[in-house]
Amino acid sequence: MRLKGSTWRKWSRIIHRDLSFFFSGMVLIYAISGIVMNHRDTINPNFSIERQAYTIQQKWSDKTEVTRAEVLSLLTPLGEEDNYTKHYFPQPEVMKVFLKGGSNLQVNIRTGEAVYESITRRPVIGALAKLHYNPGKWWTTFADLFAVGLILITLTGLIMIKGNKGVIGQGGIELAVGILIPLLFLFFF
Repeated sequence: MRLKGSTWRKWSRIIHRDLSFFFSGMVLIYAISGIVMNHRDTINPNFSIERQAYTIQQKWSDKTEVTRAEVLSLLTPLGEEDNYTKHYFPQPEVMKVFLKGGSNLQVNIRTGEAVYESITRRPVIGALAKLHYNPGKWWTTFADLFAVGLILITLTGLIMIKGNKGVIGQGGIELAVGILIPLLFLFFF
């Protein structure tokens, strides 16, 4: 039994429609996280980092004078006293205080200059970006199915429309340009 062109187009529309709906969530996930991943030099996809510089009143002449209780008192105005993990001196006059969750406080004990660095996880964008790093075997299987689905969506889309708007006409020109642009970037930029 030989299928006619209209039958091919009918089945192409059905497959194209159903796979497009099924994989639309994946397309959005990869599109949003892809934009963020492309701009990692300006947007950290995993963390939001905010720095606050200020001057403390307390000053010390030597690092041996700094007690844990005094360090905790520096954290109180920041609301971080319960998040203290440890502190150390990378330089004789500079104290670095580590906090739970990655935040930190750096203080020049002689001048009182302090920089508080607040680090918080980006729950949504961070989770989406994690999928780009292929977090596990099951995800690999689903991502492979997604790739096959995209191939089928593309192929069915190519044969869905006939005539001047299809592959023989305008669609063919758009297809050629869509292939040419990545090739130009691959070989010339």
